[in-house]
Amino acid sequence: MPLQFEDAVSVSGTRMTGDGYMTAVARCVRTGIQLYTGAELGRPEMDIVRVYRDETEVFDQASMQSFSHAPVTIDHPLEAVTADNWKELGAGEVSTAAKRDGEWIQLPLILKDAAAIKQVMDGKRELSAGYTCDLDWTPGQTADGEQYDAQQKDIRINHLALVDRARAGSKARIGDGANKWGASPVIHQADERKPDMPDNLRKVMVDGLSVETTDAGAQAIEKLTKDRDAAVQQVADAKAEGDKALAAKDAELAKKDAEIDDLKAKVLDAEALDAKVQARADLIDTAKAIAPSVDTKGVSDAGIKKAVVIAIRGAEAVQDKADAYIDATFDILAADASKQADPLARALSRATTADSTNPEAARDKAHEDFVARLTKTEA
Repeated sequence: MPLQFEDAVSVSGTRMTGDGYMTAVARCVRTGIQLYTGAELGRPEMDIVRVYRDETEVFDQASMQSFSHAPVTIDHPLEAVTADNWKELGAGEVSTAAKRDGEWIQLPLILKDAAAIKQVMDGKRELSAGYTCDLDWTPGQTADGEQYDAQQKDIRINHLALVDRARAGSKARIGDGANKWGASPVIHQADERKPDMPDNLRKVMVDGLSVETTDAGAQAIEKLTKDRDAAVQQVADAKAEGDKALAAKDAELAKKDAEIDDLKAKVLDAEALDAKVQARADLIDTAKAIAPSVDTKGVSDAGIKKAVVIAIRGAEAVQDKADAYIDATFDILAADASKQADPLARALSRATTADSTNPEAARDKAHEDFVARLTKTEA
């Protein structure tokens, strides 16, 4: 069902005819976005509804023709003006066809009721259009980048009403209350008796506060609000990037600290280093005691053990064997060597260790010394 709407503008250019009638020219219904309260449009959950009237709808031929000879009333009637009640409600009419005037529709009027003419002369000079239209609740954006919540479609004029906003007060806008014609835009017109007041005041919401200003002021506020929101977003984005970079730096420092701690853990203190040197020397002594010919220079601990096992038991003894097996075999050989305690082997081992530059000569000399000691003892 089409909704009933009102638009209000001021009557101007009045002239009296010889018969006492009053003619006037008014602009009524314009293109663009107007603000309505959500309650009046059946959307109480919305404080303000931005309704868009595209010029293709406002200046549609059928819509323009609906202005022709539309009745003029005193205030908005409780019902639509029809052939059944126009004599009771009518005070004049739109005298000729409506025409386009920029973004507005211009209407030539004639008032024939003496009481209505007197009220206009006394200051009742606001003209409010009563019309029906369909609302398309598809949100969108105008070519100028303005957002809207709904669009008016199929605009049809029923009547034009003379209203007195100055007497009614700002809270008694045409359309407030169930006993009025319908929804009126949240736009305040200036009382022509107060020329210092600006025309076409609008209410805009700024941080939850309702501000009354002109169209130009509203546009400036909207631009400043958008710029502020953009600046706030830029600050938020910059902070997010800074936090991200700081987190990355903290992660990098934490990684370096972990690497330093790992390196520190690998550095031996003097006592541990002495123990490691002693353990190495003991391993070499044991290896030489078991297999004097094994070369230990530059060979790892595991390599020395493996070489000793090979020297005593052959290569097949370590083939496909795990390190643990080789370690255990070496320990067995070491234990056997310790039990035998061969004086000649120990002497050869010590000599070889003492002169690692010529181990064969050292062993030969050690053997000669050992034989000499035995000969001397026997003599």
